[in-house]
Amino acid sequence: MKDFCVVGSGISGCTIANLLSKKYTVEIFDKAKGLGGRASNRRYKNNINFDHGLQYISPEDDKYKNFILKLKKKRVLKKWESNHIDFNFSKNAKNSKYIGSKNNNDICKYLIKNLKVRYLSAVTSIKFQKNCWEVNINKNEKFYFKNLIITCPFPQLKILAKDYLDQNILKLKVKMEPNLTVMAVFKKYKKLPIGSIKFNDHILGFASNENSKKRFRTNLNLWTIQSNHEWAKKKINIYKNNKTKISNEILRRFEELIGIRRKNLTSSSIHGWKYSYNFKKTKFKSYWIKKYNLGMCADWFLGSKAEHAWLSSNDLFNKLKKNPPISRRV
Repeated sequence: MKDFCVVGSGISGCTIANLLSKKYTVEIFDKAKGLGGRASNRRYKNNINFDHGLQYISPEDDKYKNFILKLKKKRVLKKWESNHIDFNFSKNAKNSKYIGSKNNNDICKYLIKNLKVRYLSAVTSIKFQKNCWEVNINKNEKFYFKNLIITCPFPQLKILAKDYLDQNILKLKVKMEPNLTVMAVFKKYKKLPIGSIKFNDHILGFASNENSKKRFRTNLNLWTIQSNHEWAKKKINIYKNNKTKISNEILRRFEELIGIRRKNLTSSSIHGWKYSYNFKKTKFKSYWIKKYNLGMCADWFLGSKAEHAWLSSNDLFNKLKKNPPISRRV
């Protein structure tokens, strides 16, 4: 029986798994077919790909900044050297932007390169019994661990762990916002002096020129186009049955604003992030319930960025250092 089960292989899950693995045995479960969570990558063909969730990292916290610079030195990350246009005129718009050297889930690959990850393994139920956790995967497999860490979005946490959460967590007012992302491939590639655009628009929120990341060479033009969260709220629950219509709405607006013609579109796909981010931080940075050896860490505790995921995981690890859980590895 291993010491820790970590649910989720996003930045939160990979960070806490990495920290715990120095003293404990750890295994990670993720329902997706690859790691990264919202930092996951969608391949088009060969090495041509889209960062369809997390777009970039722009560190503010000093400890996190040192971590990112360490990864840059190791060539896990690199600076996104391009022109970034911000029609919202955000105060941090000119901050340095870092991306994965190959994909934006490179940070997760680095953190768990020596750890066991089970993909396509949805945790369907959990049960605490006799000082250990029974974790049910895909409704037909059972695994046992001495401690459990959950890193999923708040609404999913409340469903999965409803029998074990105390009122401090249950009473949190966390509002997870959705996002719809279209990955579009255009022919007749022309090199554009634009890396990304942050819109002030009723439909679009952000667009990323994947070619500007200089990870691949192609005569195609790839764009990741994200809606704003207000528009996504109207569409997120219906998009799966209306993918073509909703994709066309996003692409039509992109053409109107940027001028890249839809007639040059060769391929597109859409992905919906129902619980993409939480804009307002909670009163906790992470949470540990000693009674059940149950921990929680995720970006939504602190905000909407990858930085918040990393900070939350480090906070949980510090809690566990002060009050060590059971089953410390010798």
